[in-house]
Amino acid sequence: MIDSFQMTTKNDGDGEAIVGPRPSRRTFCAAAVGAFVPLLAKQRLPSPASEDLHLPEIDVAAIDRTRILRAAKRYLREAPVTITAFPAVRSAGGKHDYFSEGDYWWPDPANPSGPYIQRDGLSNPDNFIQHRHALLQLSVQMPALSAAWLITRTERYAAHAVRHLRAWFVDESTRINPHLEFAQAIHGRTTGRGIGIIDTLHLVEVARAAAVLEGSRSLANDVRDDVKAWFAAYLNWMTTSSHGIEEREAKTALPITFQATQPGTSIQPDNGTKAKTLNEDFDTYGRLRQRLGIPTRTGDGASDYLETPKDIAQAGEVQRWTIFNLTGDTHPMHFHLVNVVVRKREAWKFDPNTGGPVFPLSVIPGSARLPDANEKGWKETVRMNPGEAVTVDMKFDLPPGKPAPPSPRLLSKYGIQGAEYVWHCHILEHEEHDMMHVMAVI
Repeated sequence: MIDSFQMTTKNDGDGEAIVGPRPSRRTFCAAAVGAFVPLLAKQRLPSPASEDLHLPEIDVAAIDRTRILRAAKRYLREAPVTITAFPAVRSAGGKHDYFSEGDYWWPDPANPSGPYIQRDGLSNPDNFIQHRHALLQLSVQMPALSAAWLITRTERYAAHAVRHLRAWFVDESTRINPHLEFAQAIHGRTTGRGIGIIDTLHLVEVARAAAVLEGSRSLANDVRDDVKAWFAAYLNWMTTSSHGIEEREAKTALPITFQATQPGTSIQPDNGTKAKTLNEDFDTYGRLRQRLGIPTRTGDGASDYLETPKDIAQAGEVQRWTIFNLTGDTHPMHFHLVNVVVRKREAWKFDPNTGGPVFPLSVIPGSARLPDANEKGWKETVRMNPGEAVTVDMKFDLPPGKPAPPSPRLLSKYGIQGAEYVWHCHILEHEEHDMMHVMAVI
């Protein structure tokens, strides 16, 4: 795997390898424009258009070295903290059992001590999320530490990553049990649901980071074997438990309006294409944040969730959006109420000197490609890759039967009389930092 970085190194005086030049995050996006090449491979990218774009080579170790080491040195100071540090009093399980509660479930005002009721799109801040956050933290610590070891061969990074593996998957006093029986519980209704499997999405990053450590001195055979045994047990639970089978056999995770309102994908937009953007910048405290926007002729148009909603549709309207991902990350963008159909993916035009987008935003002629086989049909979540503009169609049908009541918040704060839904990135920290916008249906 080290060969995939194609590293050239010299010593920086601190025993750590300096790997090549240090291009910017924007340069990396430009290099990746138009296609997602084999991960971490340094090779000439295929041109997304018929003309030769003279795209630079990708050297991920060089591009991300500063960011990786800065994060890894920070995480060296953080001791392993597993779910056992956060007692879950409402859980039906024990202290080693992962527990979470459904985001959109709230106490019933008419029966405060009774079963919770659903308020779609509105997260209950009092729900238990500490286990989810602990797992999320592990999913950023492990890749940073493993990557730092991989590009420097400094053993302290691998050693600290192994401490996390021991705490989470090996040590009897702190390990997490290999199941999700009590994930996405709903107070008064169920102690756990199959949909809770989504909570361990971040374990993918942990498993991949652990595999990188195979060549380190710190990963003893017994720890490696115990970690592999944990993941084998978790896989067995997913494929044999009632929750796992329920989720596997689910025909769709789409809204209840799907069959009634969107039986086919041959819809056409009622008006022209609307451009949207996925953006990242830094807040006043220097923290990286992600936001959505509607581009202008001179900028990305990023705005906060609480600003006046701009994504507005008439009930029953079909809209076509082209969503430009101007960030350095892939985002799983999730849509409430509507399902979308992916029409095409294109590369957006960039400045070869800066790697940044050219405003007003546009796509590179000839770069369009059809959706992948697994992207065909209706989707509630769509992968948005850096350097790409994804075009989707959606139909804003409200649920059948009794119409959704107008949102009091939209009416009182913005004077908009309509039902309130959202679209957002499904990566939790992106959603909360502020990659979520209201979709108002009037």
